[in-house]
Amino acid sequence: QVQLVESGGGLVQAGGSLRLSCAASERTFTSYAMGWFRQAPEKEREFLAAIRGGGGTPRYADSVKGRFTMSRDNNKNTVYLQMDSLKPEDTAIYYCAASINYYSLYSSTADYWGQGTQVTVSS
Repeated sequence: QVQLVESGGGLVQAGGSLRLSCAASERTFTSYAMGWFRQAPEKEREFLAAIRGGGGTPRYADSVKGRFTMSRDNNKNTVYLQMDSLKPEDTAIYYCAASINYYSLYSSTADYWGQGTQVTVSS
């Protein structure tokens, strides 16, 4: 069982930045690909970014490419999502997830999910 805990959400003005963190309990953290997702009210969960267990270049959704940066620190069992140039439409609950299957993250399918952290961007 992998426990994931997100942090770093909050209220920010449009154009601002936030850095989300997701800490994992699993000692075999590198076995899991990690993803970031978000869900706005009355919308489906949206894939944002994914990174393989060993690291490497993350893949991003077009909606956040160039503004969001995902990274992972396997020494700390933590993944990050640096969010810059935030827009009001980025307002949502943001989730991290862990998956043995990297490609499943693209379809918002994962083995474990965090509880989510709220991000609100004011105009």
